[in-house]
Amino acid sequence: MSKFDQAKMLMQMRKVQKELQKEIVRAEAGDGAVIVEVNGEMKIKSIKIDPESIDLDDIGQLENWVEEAVKAAIAQSQKLAAEKMQPMMGGLSSLGL
Repeated sequence: MSKFDQAKMLMQMRKVQKELQKEIVRAEAGDGAVIVEVNGEMKIKSIKIDPESIDLDDIGQLENWVEEAVKAAIAQSQKLAAEKMQPMMGGLSSLGL
C-alpha cells in the first residue's frame, strides 16, 4: 500500500470517528423507566429515569435497570462502530494494525 493510500485511509478513519461522535444509540430498561443514550464512541450522553416508574423501597431494581440499559446501549454502540469501520478493516492489515 502506497503512502498516499495509507494517508487516504487514515483520513477516512478520522472521518468515520467524527461521524461516530455524532451518532446516538438509545437503550431502555424497566419498560422505559431508565433510558440511556450513548454515542458511537461508547460515551454515555444521557441517563434518564422516570420517577413515576421507580419504587424508592427497591433501589436494587433501579440499579439493575441502569446497568442493563447501559450495557445494552454500549453493545449497540460497539455494533454501530464495527459496521461503520468494516469497509476499512481490510486495509488495516497492510498498515501493520
